[in-house]
Amino acid sequence: MFESRGLDGPLAAVREAHAPDALVFDTERDFETLDPAVAEELGLLVDALDPVDHPEEWLPADAPEQLTQYAGSDFTVGLPGDGGVTWTCQTEPAVVFVKPRLRTSPDPFVDFLLAEALVEVGLDMPESFLVFFGERYRELAAAVPLDPAGVYQLAAALYAAYCGLHTREVFSGWAGDHPDLFDAWVDAGERLEPRLGDLSTEVARGQTEFSTAAELACNAVKHAAGDRTEVPTPFAALDSSAYAQMGPEYAVEWARKTFEKLDD
Repeated sequence: MFESRGLDGPLAAVREAHAPDALVFDTERDFETLDPAVAEELGLLVDALDPVDHPEEWLPADAPEQLTQYAGSDFTVGLPGDGGVTWTCQTEPAVVFVKPRLRTSPDPFVDFLLAEALVEVGLDMPESFLVFFGERYRELAAAVPLDPAGVYQLAAALYAAYCGLHTREVFSGWAGDHPDLFDAWVDAGERLEPRLGDLSTEVARGQTEFSTAAELACNAVKHAAGDRTEVPTPFAALDSSAYAQMGPEYAVEWARKTFEKLDD
């Protein structure tokens, strides 16, 4: 199920600088929850494995089943929609997983995702949007007129923006030391730009669902360092040092005020 993935060149340097003890594995299949036998296999590859669960009180009664399962005691890494690279600190040392869905992806893009994961581990980012929001996830759900799937998508987007506010500072400094990774980071941002220009109008006209727009815009936050990738309103308010410092409290208040304005 797990095969050690060797890192060399810039990726080896990134791991050494940010998460020197982290292990990186290619996986045989895509997964979120690991059944006991597979979790036991992973346990043999690390020094310790300590699955965590989260209080039921964090979740509204109508939370999606995947989120309820994630919050439970089963060993779960990542959530649906997290993409082809996930990581966990439920092991000692931390582990980064590269899933087979990325086998046909360009190498520079995969390297960027790996570097991003290693930086997130090194920065001690929350492992998921549920860990990020904690008990405030209920507050977010109550603050917005979205169905459970919409709240899930919005929360994941807000978490991505929060992480991006921290990781982008690292990536933006790599133009000289790790130019290939820097270029992949820039390229990922440029690929978002065609969707961003009319996004505010599309939301106002109901042409794009708010949660879908949030996903696009919040991913743009990850690349909006310097004069790169302008984040459209109302999501531009998330591109701020206040959000980087206050985290979920800021996110919930932003969501509440944003929907109040949309209803006016």
